[in-house]
Amino acid sequence: MTTNNVSKRILGPFNRVEGDLEVTVEITANVVSKAWVNAPLFRGYEQILQGKDPRDTLVYTPRICGICSVSQSVAAATALAKTQNIVAELNGQLSTNIILATENMADHLSHFYLFFMPDFARNCYDKQLWFAKVSQRFKAQTGSVLKQLLPARSSFMHITGILAGKWPHSLAIQPGGTSKPVAVEEKIKLLTLVRAFRFFLEETLFGVPLETVTELQNEDELSSLATLHPNSDLAIFLKISRALQLSQLGKAYDRFMSYGAYELESSHLFQSGLWDQSLSELDQKGIKEDISHSWLDIQSSPKHPYKGSTIPGNDAEDGYSWCKAPRLNEQPVEVGAIARQMVNAHPLIVDLVKKYGANVQNRILSRLLELALVVPQMENWIQLLQPGEPFCKQFVLPDEAQGAGLVEAARGSLGHWLRIKNGKVLNYQIIAPTTWNFSPRDQNNKPGALELALEGTVVDTSFSTHLNEAISLQHIIRSFDPCMVCTVH
Repeated sequence: MTTNNVSKRILGPFNRVEGDLEVTVEITANVVSKAWVNAPLFRGYEQILQGKDPRDTLVYTPRICGICSVSQSVAAATALAKTQNIVAELNGQLSTNIILATENMADHLSHFYLFFMPDFARNCYDKQLWFAKVSQRFKAQTGSVLKQLLPARSSFMHITGILAGKWPHSLAIQPGGTSKPVAVEEKIKLLTLVRAFRFFLEETLFGVPLETVTELQNEDELSSLATLHPNSDLAIFLKISRALQLSQLGKAYDRFMSYGAYELESSHLFQSGLWDQSLSELDQKGIKEDISHSWLDIQSSPKHPYKGSTIPGNDAEDGYSWCKAPRLNEQPVEVGAIARQMVNAHPLIVDLVKKYGANVQNRILSRLLELALVVPQMENWIQLLQPGEPFCKQFVLPDEAQGAGLVEAARGSLGHWLRIKNGKVLNYQIIAPTTWNFSPRDQNNKPGALELALEGTVVDTSFSTHLNEAISLQHIIRSFDPCMVCTVH
């Protein structure tokens, strides 16, 4: 539809995205002036759980998604633990962190190599000086990097087989810890697997020891590293980023939230908080879900998840998505690796964000940085495991209670809110990372993080619904790594 140099286009379906996604953009003088993000599939997990035995959540919620099921398991187990104030056994905490980190690191790696980088091997970039090398290495399905990546990822995922029995949809993660003890020989095997993964990262992705990456303080040091190791995949990405000015693409609110990642004995590897020009403590009581632009019913005003509902309806006059609009203190926030590292004050990401804000480049770099930060911690956690000591506490569910499971998945902050009455689930509400980032507008007409990030993007004059002609928009969308099946329940 085109009127007076203003047009609307609908983008979709998107490949290499988990689930269904539709994006509508308004274009004024070849610039995106507004965007509306639609999660078009409703599944109803939250309604399915009502009336169930609370322990059933450990079975149902991992099946929300096939690529971040461990995150859902940890959130569900944590919510159950909070209803009883259970503190998991130390071995169980360590094992849970290792299992969750395995999934998250595999996700970071898959996103970079399989979802994000193949877009730069498209023919629309064939005039770029770097195209031949990038196409040979990163082209979808045929790129040379696959011969290195897939075996490294497959071997790394064996960790979940040892600690959780299988992946995805394990039942090993419980409120009191984990159900699978670790023998001495298994501990040795775990260390071997993590160190093999470290070798791949150091030889292929970074070209230097992981500790060298984690110690980077600013953009100049990052650039120097790339200059010294030009054949690393990190250096190739930075070369592309400079050529295409990815640091200027996809700017959003620069308001970041993290629930805190990898809890161990009441502290987190990456702390919780809110960063909005400065760091402050996070009070989850300020979280409310707005349905003013959602195809939902009943809820007349924004509600905290403990009091919220998810009832489908087709009478919403302003509705355009099944996704709710979660807000913190009535404000949109961005979640993800960039949010975790801003809240945790890593100097490299703080330097980059203060210079350029949240953008395509900085979101990707934050995920790569987490690979370097977390893998050495996995080695430490494995060393701390004590074979022969308990891994899990028994628990008895109360007849009436409530608890929240707040964790960090690869894509950002994931929350499960559980209320129990008469021994059954009275209410269960879930806010996934992509619910935050891909939310519709709220009652104050404030767009979600992606909707804002798309605004201001210059598009080609021949732009149509063909996605090759919207490649910049794709880079922005993929920088958030959407998981649409997690977005709506």
